[in-house]
Amino acid sequence: MFERCEWLNEPGEWDLKDGRLQVVTNAKTDFWRETYYGFTHDSGHSFGIQTKGDFSAQVYVRGEFETLYDQAGLLIRVDERNWVKAGVELTDDALMTSSVITLERSDWALGSPIATTDGFWLRATVEQGVLRLQSSIDGITWPMLRLAPFPKAESYFVGVACCSPKRGGLTIDFSEFIVTPPQRKDLHDLT
Repeated sequence: MFERCEWLNEPGEWDLKDGRLQVVTNAKTDFWRETYYGFTHDSGHSFGIQTKGDFSAQVYVRGEFETLYDQAGLLIRVDERNWVKAGVELTDDALMTSSVITLERSDWALGSPIATTDGFWLRATVEQGVLRLQSSIDGITWPMLRLAPFPKAESYFVGVACCSPKRGGLTIDFSEFIVTPPQRKDLHDLT
């Protein structure tokens, strides 16, 4: 799927080979709008495609998270004022599941610490104005991270994403990236 993707904020260093995308972040990159800090940043890196309507997206992520706010996962974007980034983020000395939904202004939700540093899968489904986020450390069981309203749109930019607000040089490997029609599963179906 990466062969059909395009960059939003292309990093200075990246490589695509055998279905694996490696990205090294530029300095002080982030996606954030206003809340608490008062600033707006739209400089994070994302490599994705434009969908036609609702979808499910999934990716496997491995990284070298070392500095506060180092983060990687998925970005779903209607425009610069309406988007979600979800994945993991280094905060409070732990690698935590994290999601930021921005509808004019950003929120921030943290979940549990990630039980492994060997990598994780992330899945996002947008269907009929609802966003469902799930993660997995084994690729088999997919507990829900978040369920939230999200704008209905004719198309979305959907891609892998990474940011390093406090530094440059975060190295992330993305693989197994797919975008499909929305998975219509029961809310508590963990597969």
